[in-house]
Amino acid sequence: MEKTVLSQDVPFAEASPLAFAVSENDRQTIAMVRDALRTGRLRLAYQPIVLAADTNRIGFYEGLMRVLDPSGRVIPARDFMGAVEAHEIGREIDCSALAMGLATLVSQPQLRLAVNMSARSIGYPKWTAILRKALRIHPGLGERLILEITESSAMLVPEIVVAFMDNLQAEGIAFALDDFGAGFTAIRYLKDFSFDIMKIDGEYIRNIHSDADNQVVAAALLAIGKQFDMLCVAESVETLADAEYLQALGVDCLQGYLFGAPTVRPEWAVSGRKQRA
Repeated sequence: MEKTVLSQDVPFAEASPLAFAVSENDRQTIAMVRDALRTGRLRLAYQPIVLAADTNRIGFYEGLMRVLDPSGRVIPARDFMGAVEAHEIGREIDCSALAMGLATLVSQPQLRLAVNMSARSIGYPKWTAILRKALRIHPGLGERLILEITESSAMLVPEIVVAFMDNLQAEGIAFALDDFGAGFTAIRYLKDFSFDIMKIDGEYIRNIHSDADNQVVAAALLAIGKQFDMLCVAESVETLADAEYLQALGVDCLQGYLFGAPTVRPEWAVSGRKQRA
């Protein structure tokens, strides 16, 4: 279905009420995020990704961006990233996520951590400076950093993403293709991308133990990931029945509320102890 867009070329009176409402909501969201950036009300919420072979073992964590509103309420990325990603404020969000993720890796030397970024941030001077400074001061840090890029973002500028990945993989940084199966990636690009990790979109994981369509699609996506030597992670695992089905299917890692919800107060921050992944 074609999206309704409020264009600057359309007179106010001719713009649909829905388009105006969406545009106004985006403006309010951008203002909220800009204020959060200015006042330091940004946090990473950490969610464990466990090994399918032994779900008591954590393979790595994902750091998910959160904004705190003035009252302290935690607002998830899905409620604001759509409005800000295409703007420069989206680049600032990526910078903050990277800086917080790198600080966590420094303070928790046994952790591996995935940090989300948009392909639009490739070449953004501030983002690059944050990463280069951390790698210079802390040799080997890159080997515990995973950068997650969604399918939709990677397909914006695939050739640039390929060169970017080649450059940073040489320094030990791994890359995860997020939301795989959402329908954006041309299969022909998978050979060029060389992602280390594939995360199967939760749409095909929920109720997989009883949904024949999801079973077929997830098996196909898993086969593609294995063919290209990617570690395969199932997202949105919320029930034991789904987890057991995915284990039998051969998925490498599991992520979802069954194993831990994202939290801005991870165990190591609460206890002050160093966490072992």
